[in-house]
Amino acid sequence: MARILIVDGHAYAYRAFYAIRSLSSPSGRPTNAIYGFIKMLGKMRATVNPSHLIVVWDGGLSAERRTALPGYKAQRPEMPADLGTQLDEIGRYLTAANIAAFCGDGIEADDYIAFITQAAVRAGWEVVIASADKDFMQLVAPGVGLLNPNDKSETIWGAEQVRAKTGVLPEQIVDWLSLLGDSVDNIPGVPGVGPKTATDLLQQFGSVAGLYAQLSEVKSARIRQALQTAEADVRRNQALVRLQTEVGGEFPAETLAVKPADAGQLAELFREWGFRSMQAELEAAQSRQQELI
Repeated sequence: MARILIVDGHAYAYRAFYAIRSLSSPSGRPTNAIYGFIKMLGKMRATVNPSHLIVVWDGGLSAERRTALPGYKAQRPEMPADLGTQLDEIGRYLTAANIAAFCGDGIEADDYIAFITQAAVRAGWEVVIASADKDFMQLVAPGVGLLNPNDKSETIWGAEQVRAKTGVLPEQIVDWLSLLGDSVDNIPGVPGVGPKTATDLLQQFGSVAGLYAQLSEVKSARIRQALQTAEADVRRNQALVRLQTEVGGEFPAETLAVKPADAGQLAELFREWGFRSMQAELEAAQSRQQELI
């Protein structure tokens, strides 16, 4: 069975940038994010052994979400300059390594990842999404798992792990996040409703629709009043949190297949960046291939 690894590009670039604090090329340019990204990607590929692979980058904020909530993600700080200069270099690496990548103007990476996931499932593929973003828990289903870099066990998360983390099923994640809100995305939740309360409510009522249909049965008067006051926000949050799968157009199945890298281009990049260990590994792999010919 085909298996695709979908990588949340910006998430791993940021992770690499902060994991390795000081590294530069012979010319003095920062290379910490490049180096860390390549190492992380290699480790993921060894864990998942995908037949297909794509790295997805954010192309801007969804106009629909910004219209629904003008403050959506507005509080996020600007990307560090030393990281921004390395993204194009990571792109050069992906090109040399023959790894598919996508960045669409005005398309959030989360939505395109949801599109690729849905299309791959329809094609009968297994899907592994590499990201720590909790929004992706809503996509977990038979044949769709998460590789969470915060989980050192390298377990590919299924419904069991999602439920252990949140107390709810993957199909309840949109409603769970709609009640909680998301400070990272500047989405306000219901005042006084934290993760445990949101879980308890969904375990009792099943969904946001069921909760508001039986609001009088919420035992706490304080929580009941907060839910009633915030109903419009919760309904809006459902649309904000739910990932959109209609952003992608045609499913680029053939372009996603894992292909041999361009060893010559990679060698040039590794020399330019001063990645001597990677260059040595590449040369050793080439020598082994020559011996087999």
